[in-house]
Amino acid sequence: MAPHTEVPAEPITREVWQLAGIIASGAFLSGLDASVVNVGLDTLTRDLGTTLATAQWVATGYLIAFAASLPLCAWLARRVGAGRLWLWCLAAFTLTSAACALAPDVGWLIGLRVVQGLAAGMLIPAGQTVLGRAVGPHRLGRVMATLGVAVTLAPALGPVVGGLVIHVGSWPWLFLLNVPIGVVALRLGLRAVPRGEPGDPGPLDRLGLLLVSAGLPLLVYGCSRWGETGSVTRLGVAVPLVAGVAALLAYGVHAGRSANPLLDLRLFRNRAYRAATVTAAFTGAALFGAGLLFPLYYQLGRGAGPLEAGLLLIAMSLGSALVLPLSGRLVDRFGGGYVSFAGGLATVVTTLPFAVIDVDAAEWLVQLLLLLRGAALACAVVPAMTAAFGAVTPAQLPDATSQVNIASRVGGALGGALFAIVVATHLPDGVDAAFHTSFRWLVGASVVATLAAGWLLLAERSRADAPT
Repeated sequence: MAPHTEVPAEPITREVWQLAGIIASGAFLSGLDASVVNVGLDTLTRDLGTTLATAQWVATGYLIAFAASLPLCAWLARRVGAGRLWLWCLAAFTLTSAACALAPDVGWLIGLRVVQGLAAGMLIPAGQTVLGRAVGPHRLGRVMATLGVAVTLAPALGPVVGGLVIHVGSWPWLFLLNVPIGVVALRLGLRAVPRGEPGDPGPLDRLGLLLVSAGLPLLVYGCSRWGETGSVTRLGVAVPLVAGVAALLAYGVHAGRSANPLLDLRLFRNRAYRAATVTAAFTGAALFGAGLLFPLYYQLGRGAGPLEAGLLLIAMSLGSALVLPLSGRLVDRFGGGYVSFAGGLATVVTTLPFAVIDVDAAEWLVQLLLLLRGAALACAVVPAMTAAFGAVTPAQLPDATSQVNIASRVGGALGGALFAIVVATHLPDGVDAAFHTSFRWLVGASVVATLAAGWLLLAERSRADAPT
């Protein structure tokens, strides 16, 4: 199929839509728990008799474990079957959610959150592998868009849900709210999710696992600390950053020499896959990085509280959720490169006004721009990831889903750190100057993501024009 040629969309059965909905529920829980706890950290500090510095590890431990589990997902999916792995992870996530609510002290809570993060980190790539094998390349866009709705809405709803839970209840309900959703999804999944065929992925690459599972969390943590402190020279920032980069580079060398590496980097020889993964990394910066910048915009620039800021930012996620189904249909008809490139251009256009309007601009204008920017991101982020999955064979999907999610997470961590530093550096010049400069950086990141999507478009066209 030439990506620049419209083709009739292949029909999707009700059973496939049901499968997509079940898989999306796991992705929703995974994303929701990444942000729902943040609002309750002050309450956790008081109720558990600890310090805020210790309590924040309830959130940080989850995110680090989430990143650490991604490299192992591909090997486990081959070993036990992607569907079976997804069911195990959902069961573990649900059980640890209930256990977190019963934690007697902050030490137990942090440990259980790490286990919960390990399970959550594998839910998305394992689910993507299940869906990719179930639908095939010509229906992948529409089905992945369903997953994208869950991934987009969950982080935005997290602070709002967390604020409401703390307002009307107590901190254990931050975790108990996962249990009924998880139980229902697990019951439906046991009937509908194809288990996959267990295979022999070869011996576990223990050195590769050590290098990537240490390097990736160190890099993500270092980026987070860099954004918080604004200084890359502090030991608490420089050491994890340098160690993380060194470990990942060492893995690259190791993978080139290993006969059975943990993650098969030979996929990057595929030009379309390579371009799509790079695009996913930069669109990750535009998506997850902005997820840090816009709350600061509302809280520091417009004087909103955390819960109010969360409510006001729902417009951007709503824009994405409304447009993602259309985005998926366009990917199936024209290819991910075209849609991602058009979405990148739209993201630039809808981000640029924030770099020039006053911070206290009319709320209706800000809400309209957020809605439009969310719609633009829906056409930029998910199509790039879908293009990467469509560029590989079903047997390569476990590696592809893990690698693309790693690229997106690292891009988001770097973007978040960069934008936080720019805001902090320019705040002495005034709120308007700080955010105008920060949004110019965000426009620049969106431009780079658009250029990467253009590269993906050319790669898809070249592949389509090549003889079969």
